[in-house]
Amino acid sequence: MNRMRWRLLTKQLLEQKSALIALIVLAILIVVALAAPLAAHDPNTIHLDKRLLPPSADHWFGTDDNGRDYFARALYGARVSLSVGVLAMLVSLVIGTTVGAISGYFGGKTDSLLMRSVDIGMSVPTFFLMLILNAYMRPNIVTIVLMIGLLSWMSISRIVRAETISVKEREYVLYARVSGQSAFRIITRHIIPSIVPTIIVAATVNIAGVIMMESALSFLGLGINPPHASWGSMLNNAKGHIGDHPTLALFPGLLILMTVLCFNYLGDVFRAAFEPKANRQ
Repeated sequence: MNRMRWRLLTKQLLEQKSALIALIVLAILIVVALAAPLAAHDPNTIHLDKRLLPPSADHWFGTDDNGRDYFARALYGARVSLSVGVLAMLVSLVIGTTVGAISGYFGGKTDSLLMRSVDIGMSVPTFFLMLILNAYMRPNIVTIVLMIGLLSWMSISRIVRAETISVKEREYVLYARVSGQSAFRIITRHIIPSIVPTIIVAATVNIAGVIMMESALSFLGLGINPPHASWGSMLNNAKGHIGDHPTLALFPGLLILMTVLCFNYLGDVFRAAFEPKANRQ
């Protein structure tokens, strides 16, 4: 069944040009982020005599208000924004999958306790809670990853729980229980591998939201510490020059937009391939 889903995904990616474009754009962003150290200019070197230069052959995106090469900062910003997105997504995925699988498998009081905890967590405005926690924590990539990851797993746990409830009634899981296998082994060896496609869909959609959260925090000056750059911090620095130098906001804004749209679109394609029944309803 899983092989059929993967084949359907490959078919859709080949048939839908927009899906291929989204995949290619993300691949390019990842490659240029990894290749950021090869940039011709240092992203943090200040040249006050080159402040706010327009895009040119030497400075492809121009320079910022401190004379730093904006293209180099965009490349290093990609490393930060994508790293935070992937790592925070992994944190939320591990927690959400664990809670959802345990809740769905055991049911009863365990399910009620865990799901009521999830309901309480989802009722709290996540972004405002991050603002409060940020005031008591030193903002760096580790704390931002943990903070976003620990506050964005609830929706994943609900999805995993629903799938677990369905999978645990299948014959191979019932046989594993009758044969005396432990709950841990059944969950890790039988249930979670069966719901990997659903987990991938949840991860793809979640990473877009995580990137937006990091960008919003950095835009408010609560993200990565200067002089290091992320796309959100670049937008924050561009606020004072939005009228006379709009390209300072245009480039990081476009990069955030493209990345989020690509992840969201791929999430839709994955959902269509891995959850075909839901699409036909």
